[in-house]
Amino acid sequence: MKAEIVAVGTELLLGQIVNTNARFLARQLAEIGVDSYFQTVVGDNLDRIVQALTIASQRADLVICTGGLGPTRDDLTKDAIAAWTGRRLIYDEPALSRIERFFRERGVPMAESNARQALIPEGCDPLPNDNGLAVGAALEHGGVRYIVLPGPPKELEPMFVRYARPWILAQMPQHTPLHSVVLKFAGIGESALEQKLIDLIDGQSEVTLAPYAGDGEVAVRVSVKASDQEQAMRKMSGTLADIRRRLGEHLYAEEDIPLEEAVVRQLKARGLLLSAAESCTGGLFAERITSVPGSSAVFAGAMIAYTNEFKIRHLGVPERLLSGDGAPGAISEETARTMAERARELTGSHFALSFTGAAGPDPSEGKGPGLVYIGLASDRFPTETYRLQWNGDRQSVRLRAVRHGLYVLWRKIGRE
Repeated sequence: MKAEIVAVGTELLLGQIVNTNARFLARQLAEIGVDSYFQTVVGDNLDRIVQALTIASQRADLVICTGGLGPTRDDLTKDAIAAWTGRRLIYDEPALSRIERFFRERGVPMAESNARQALIPEGCDPLPNDNGLAVGAALEHGGVRYIVLPGPPKELEPMFVRYARPWILAQMPQHTPLHSVVLKFAGIGESALEQKLIDLIDGQSEVTLAPYAGDGEVAVRVSVKASDQEQAMRKMSGTLADIRRRLGEHLYAEEDIPLEEAVVRQLKARGLLLSAAESCTGGLFAERITSVPGSSAVFAGAMIAYTNEFKIRHLGVPERLLSGDGAPGAISEETARTMAERARELTGSHFALSFTGAAGPDPSEGKGPGLVYIGLASDRFPTETYRLQWNGDRQSVRLRAVRHGLYVLWRKIGRE
């Protein structure tokens, strides 16, 4: 079965919201062995929605429409489905009763337009909305299956999992699901990683490899169609072992988790405490660590020592490092080392990271933007420093500094 996702909403075309629904649905379809080759975004216009349906039905066995199920005049997805399939719209009585009860229980008059959310194409299978008011729909027409889902992710996702996905599976009893393992890498770019795996990528057949980059990390999705997870792992075992052998020093997880979560897991497993001193990253490292549930067990805290005066007064960095003739300055190996060591001493942590540099866009201390020093102090080995030079805007420099700091920390803890 081949699927196409048709997302309806002018706000998507204008970039006012991000189409996260397409990402969710593509993953769900892959899990059940449905191939997805096209995704379409169309505005709130009846003729253009019908045109999108016309094109999608020519190249897909399953068309999934998202959005445009609300009560206003520009919510036209069901109207377009009805027009395309030659069916009239009728009220789904359970959905209509639910909408009426919703307003009655709140003591709010129900506008007549709200009843539109209970409309479905005649002869379809209604998909209940357990988290909203607009009912979905599933139907077959001319050999093509159509599914209509609401736009809000909190409504779409449970509706798809509970009702649409089983409906699709019932249409394809001989399906073979796609099983995947996501390998996450750090400290290596997408191009360099691809070169390490180029022969596997070029020679892939039953087991497929798909590298992709994002947010300072690189991932490889290894996939195969199999009847169950056990069979899939047998088919993928050789490929996975080969990748581990080639890229083990960069492979931090064999599941889709961020690097900060892998670091927190390492710290927990070894009973270690972490702290940080941040200048150019301004708390971004601490934010990443504390975004991981349970990080309070391993993270003592961080000090944002942004100005030289703050570094001297509160972090204890010697003034001679920061000012005066011949001083290395705040953006230096010496200052990064001292910041990391002082953070560890002040908190009593086992590890401490420091970040100091010129994030840009302007030079600082006569040093060009993109220059960052990272310090890594520990109670078990001499302090190490890393000099890094990146291109990019201010935010990308700060983010890459944090990602690299996490990477060197992950490697160091792994050797303990």
